Amino acid sequence: MNYPIWVRYGRDAREMAADLLAAAQVERRIPAGASVAIKPNLVVPGPASLGAVTHPELVEGALRYLIDCGVTDITIMEGSWVGASTRQAFRDCGYDELARRYDVRLLDLKGDETVQVTVDGETIWVCRSALEAGYLINMPVIKGHCQTRMTCALKNLKGCIPDREKRRFHALGLQRPIALLAAALRPSVTLADGLCGDLEFEEGGNPVAMDRAALCFDPVRLDSWVCALLGFSPEDVPYISMAEALGAGSTYFEPADIVPLNEPPSLPQASPSRRIEELARHIDARQACSACYGSLLHALSRMREAGTLPRVTGSIRVGQGYRGQQLRGIGIGRCAAGCERRLPGCPPTARAIREFLEDAFRDS
Repeated sequence: MNYPIWVRYGRDAREMAADLLAAAQVERRIPAGASVAIKPNLVVPGPASLGAVTHPELVEGALRYLIDCGVTDITIMEGSWVGASTRQAFRDCGYDELARRYDVRLLDLKGDETVQVTVDGETIWVCRSALEAGYLINMPVIKGHCQTRMTCALKNLKGCIPDREKRRFHALGLQRPIALLAAALRPSVTLADGLCGDLEFEEGGNPVAMDRAALCFDPVRLDSWVCALLGFSPEDVPYISMAEALGAGSTYFEPADIVPLNEPPSLPQASPSRRIEELARHIDARQACSACYGSLLHALSRMREAGTLPRVTGSIRVGQGYRGQQLRGIGIGRCAAGCERRLPGCPPTARAIREFLEDAFRDS
C-alpha cells in the first residue's frame, strides 16, 4: 500500500496532532469499542523542550481528537530506557497531569507481562499490553541517535519490550533486533513529533526547532523520510531496510507522497547550545522558517561528522528575507532561489542539502 506522509507545520502541537489525525481519517480505522493505546517517547524524565521526549501537548491533541470521535478506552503506555523510571518520566514530562485531566490510564510497561514472539527464526519478548492493543498509536520523536544515527517510528517501539530485552538488543548491535521488533509489533498509525528533536543524542540536550509533525500508516516509509530529513542516506540506518525485508513496510517514497497540510512558519527559535552555535556560524538566516533552518543545521552536522564541512564556508543564505534578491554565493530553499548557487525546495531535506553543499564545496 502506497501510504502518504502527511506533514503539518507549526508550534501549536495540540492543533497539529488533531489536524493530522483528521486529514488521515484515523477515526474510520479504529474498530468500534476498541481499546486505543498511545505510545510516546519518554526515554528519560525531563521537559520536551530539550529534544528527547514527545511533547505532552501533541499527545493532548490526539486525546482530544479520539475523545471527540467517541473513543472511551485509552491508555498511554511507555517503558523508559534502562536505568530510568517510567513513573518519574510520566510525572516530569507532564503526563501525570495530562492523564488526570482526560481520565485516561498510564501504564508503565516495565511491569507488564511479556509474550514470546518468533520472527524470521529469532525469538524476542514483547509487552503483552502493546501487542494486544486494539489500536496502537505510535508517537515518537524525530531526532538523532548516537548509535543508530536516527530514531523515530521503528526504534520507538523498543519501549514496548522489557529491560532485559533492551539490554539484549544492545548486545546484538540494535540494527537487526529493531527490524525484528518492527515485524512483531506493528503500530496502527505513527504520529511523529518533529517540533524540536535533539540534533544527535537520544537523551536530548541539543534541540533544533523544526516545527513540524508527520503522520503515516507505514512506519518504515515514515522512517525512510525522516532519514532523509535528518541528512542520512538509507545505508546509514540499516534497520530500516532490514524491517522492509521482513515485511514491516516499504522504504519507497517520492515527493508526491509527501502531503503538507500548510506552509512552514517563519522565525526559528534554535537552541543556544554551543554545538548549534558553532554550526550556525556558517548560516546567514533572514526570516528563515524553522523547517529550512533546522534541515540546514542537520545537514551541517552530518557534514561535520563525515569531515566534509570546511572550517570556513562563507555565508549560506536561507530565509524569506532573501525573496526576490539576486546574490552571489549559496542559497538554500525556495526563498533564496536568487543566489548564484541554489538548492530549491520548501523545505528541502537535510540529505538533499548535504549532497548539494558537499558538491558546492568540492567545486569551489
